[in-house]
Amino acid sequence: MTTAPDQSPFVVSFDWLNSRIGEPGLKIVDASWYLPAQNRDGAAEFAAARIPGAVFFDQDSIVDKTSNLPHTIPQPAEFARAAGALGLSESDTIVVYDGPGMFTAPRVWWLLRIFGAGNTYVLDGGFDSWKQQGLPVETDTPATPAPANFNPTLNARAISGFDEMREIVDTGASQIADARGPGRFTGVEAEPRAGMRSGHMPGARNVPFLILSEGGKLKSIPELRQALEASGLDLDQPVVTTCGSGVTAAVITLALQSVGHRNNTLYDGSWSEWGGREDTPIVTGEA
Repeated sequence: MTTAPDQSPFVVSFDWLNSRIGEPGLKIVDASWYLPAQNRDGAAEFAAARIPGAVFFDQDSIVDKTSNLPHTIPQPAEFARAAGALGLSESDTIVVYDGPGMFTAPRVWWLLRIFGAGNTYVLDGGFDSWKQQGLPVETDTPATPAPANFNPTLNARAISGFDEMREIVDTGASQIADARGPGRFTGVEAEPRAGMRSGHMPGARNVPFLILSEGGKLKSIPELRQALEASGLDLDQPVVTTCGSGVTAAVITLALQSVGHRNNTLYDGSWSEWGGREDTPIVTGEA
């Protein structure tokens, strides 16, 4: 999908997408989601402007509604219903983007792929940059997508749940890569969610998701490998990724997959679950 041999095979460039807008079987998904402190509204921004033909994937609503945690993976039938209502099929070529680039789009890239949409990619650069470069933007009322059939085949092996995470912390069976910023990881900064303890899981390594991109673009494969290894990860060993609520953990997952690492999972509950409980061990300070 990309031309440069040192770039991730899971991202596509502005030029690649711009030259294919409107092609049959190509679907474009806006996966923008923001923390309260960012003072941005992904749904409102999508309603005002989007890449032509894009649909909006609401990361707060396409979730397991029986869970008290944010962004929990929905059941396959529920995900299929939501994806189909957006006009997405598992056989489509799907390009996912967000506003800044390499922020929340990788989570939906990961979700679509674990449910069987193997031709899903992330747009390198983000919509903010797309607009700045004067590329095509649609500003009228978003069209209602034609419904599609999405046939899900969930790869449950890509997901780590709480019990598995407890075992990983107890035994060190997998490396833990935490995508939160250094302040939250060390416990110096308070968590943005009320009532949440600060710090990190014992044994975790801090891989702040922002170190994996530059200007909204994923770094090259050699740069990704260097950043991951400099954070203390052994790329020959298994890794589980985590963050605040399972969203930016997928940026690390994307980086791992890009450098050829396949033995990785994402802890869906992430710090919302681990830090929100009273029975889980937490440490503060550097890794």
